[in-house]
Amino acid sequence: MARVVDNNNTPLEAVTVKIVGTPKSATTDSNGLFRLSVTHAGSFTIELTNVGFIAQKQSILAQSADKVDIENIILQRDARQMEVVEVDGRSETRQLKEQGFAVNAIDTRKLANTTADLNEVLNRSTGVKVRQQGGMGSDFEFSVNGLSGSAVKFFIDGVPLDIMGSAMALNNIPVNLADRIEVYKGVAPIELGSDALGGAVNIVTNKSVSNYLDFSHSYGSFQSNQSALNTQYVHQPTGIVFKASGFFNYSKNNYMMHDVETVEDNAFVLRDVPRFNDRYRSAMGRFEVGLVNKSWADAFFIGIGYTDFDKQVQTGVRQSIVYGHVTRDGNAKALNLRYSKTGLLQDKLDLSLFANYAKDYSVVADTVLRSYRWDGSYMEGNSETGSFGLSTVDRPRIFTRANVNYRLFENHKLSLNYTLDQIENNAYNAYYMDEDEMPGKLGKHIVGLGYQHELFGRWTNTFMAKYYGLATEKKQYDYAVQGMVNVSDYNGYYGYGIASVYKLMSGAGIKASYENTYRLQDVNEMFGDGFQIFNNLELKPEASQNVNLGLFYGLQSGKHDWFVEALGTYRNVKDFISPNQYANNMIQYQNLTNSLVRGVEGEVRYVYGNWLSAVVNLTYQQAIDNTKYQKNNPDNGISSTYKSEIPNRPWLFGNFDLGLSKNSFLHQDDRLQFNLMTHFTQWYYRSWANISTQNSTEIIPRQLIHSAIVSYATQGGRYNVSFECRNLTNELAFDNFRLQRPGRAFYVKLRYALLQK
Repeated sequence: MARVVDNNNTPLEAVTVKIVGTPKSATTDSNGLFRLSVTHAGSFTIELTNVGFIAQKQSILAQSADKVDIENIILQRDARQMEVVEVDGRSETRQLKEQGFAVNAIDTRKLANTTADLNEVLNRSTGVKVRQQGGMGSDFEFSVNGLSGSAVKFFIDGVPLDIMGSAMALNNIPVNLADRIEVYKGVAPIELGSDALGGAVNIVTNKSVSNYLDFSHSYGSFQSNQSALNTQYVHQPTGIVFKASGFFNYSKNNYMMHDVETVEDNAFVLRDVPRFNDRYRSAMGRFEVGLVNKSWADAFFIGIGYTDFDKQVQTGVRQSIVYGHVTRDGNAKALNLRYSKTGLLQDKLDLSLFANYAKDYSVVADTVLRSYRWDGSYMEGNSETGSFGLSTVDRPRIFTRANVNYRLFENHKLSLNYTLDQIENNAYNAYYMDEDEMPGKLGKHIVGLGYQHELFGRWTNTFMAKYYGLATEKKQYDYAVQGMVNVSDYNGYYGYGIASVYKLMSGAGIKASYENTYRLQDVNEMFGDGFQIFNNLELKPEASQNVNLGLFYGLQSGKHDWFVEALGTYRNVKDFISPNQYANNMIQYQNLTNSLVRGVEGEVRYVYGNWLSAVVNLTYQQAIDNTKYQKNNPDNGISSTYKSEIPNRPWLFGNFDLGLSKNSFLHQDDRLQFNLMTHFTQWYYRSWANISTQNSTEIIPRQLIHSAIVSYATQGGRYNVSFECRNLTNELAFDNFRLQRPGRAFYVKLRYALLQK
């Protein structure tokens, strides 16, 4: 274990350390630490590189394969580069923030000792709001700058997250499985190959070509257990790589519900009772084997994956609807192939390919004819959800994506993306039938073309053009022929955009982006789910004009490191796809509304040396119903909600995070860290403002939630233990549609990390 520092003895993160003449490399962590191993004893030469520093070579002596003698290393700043970059300000996350795209970049490696899932991490990010309906595994709504639902797409290493199954949701994935999270607001790079109208979240995993093992387990309130594994083995002589990752989550979610309606002595009373039908379990396992650093491929991998979940369903959309026996479970299997090669055609062409076949299966079981109350009592009657039976969905899926980058000449690059996403829909009630009598198929073809150039060493522009093709096929009953027929259709749409950044000075700049874009219908919206969503083949895509305008400024002076950014956003959405009450407790998605969302947000980050960090951010957004005449009822005049703020959407929220740490607390290679996190949400209306008052239950009250974590790491981060308390003051917490969230909760986490990154 060795540490890399600058002239002020400040540890340097993201320094690449490579053993010359071999593919072995490592990257320093937030403490400046790295670990290298060799295959035999002897002398070796390592090379250290980092933007803003002079590349440095150094001889090392290995007394044996597992004992390498390396002293602390001091890197010298490169004065020639300092006019362009700040030393600590050019980590991967900082570089992303200074692109033309409006993007949040979160280094999750610094959060590896927390028990947080990715939803909780992202909820502390500027412009992002995550609202869950309960505890672990509950349904949630994720919004970026006021747009949510299917308008926001999720990826892992550029691949859609949902192709890995229903259990691969952000509130399931432990923070240990990610190195970095990128949140693109409105305008997203064409490399993602997506119809992400509202934004995109990309989870970036460890890409180092070295051996590592990261295993953790946490236990906490409500009988919550979370385990995570992320490991890789590289056989250096052959370049064969084995990768494995997985997680296991379990919780009874039996937290206390306050002031809910129960029955005593044949009268309704309000009491505090624990939840009783909300157990959750999920698991994921992925394995890949491949080759790296070959003449014909930088990386070639074949992988398999499996996800599984089992969930009891406690409530409907509103807290007054209580279920006592409804369950939802499912699994998914996937097989994938990925390939990448850079430096083709005289080092001008880069190519990457990904292909995946998956099968996702889920079932909602509602087979008890009862109506439950919060105390567990019930009355005999109709089915709990209104959809009696075993509502089953079986969806085979083919996904392929290709990205090509070609450097025309210095500072000019051309990019091309093609994505095919085809999914079959089989939704039926297995209580009555064995298969879907009216299956459907939906195929998306997305082509993106981008051109990027840099002018004067300060101004970078990225021009984008996109084509969206949607093919649908559905078997339906035709009264004219008195039988089943296949109905097929194909429609194409064109979008375009630009992302631009101009560097005013070192570490400071202005950036802007614009996109005229579409979000194609998804499979649930088109074909239904056989449970509570009825099909609608007449749906059209959503369309939006997205505008971002931002400023950023970074300054480093000695041990002081500041970064300030501000962003203004504008979203004008047409043909917004909204759920509409249909019949028999079912909904149907329709192009009902247009909406206008405007907002401003800002964040300030400060770091002092290696022992203090502070972050504060605030987001304000206004979402307005911009539909003058309702499409499903145009003869009733101007809509009563025209130009009114859309309900059930937080409009003001923010975060404050404070971190204190001490290196060499008890030993030279240990670290003690304390973090205090505060999340603020202003009150907002659950229903339209013209039918609500601030004193009614139609208001979701203002909330101020504090959490704290203490962690201790020793042997350079190999052994870790942390203690965490969420909702320190036990505030009554509400979320989507005023559903109660868990109160105060405690967790302990043990983590073992053997890293050679």
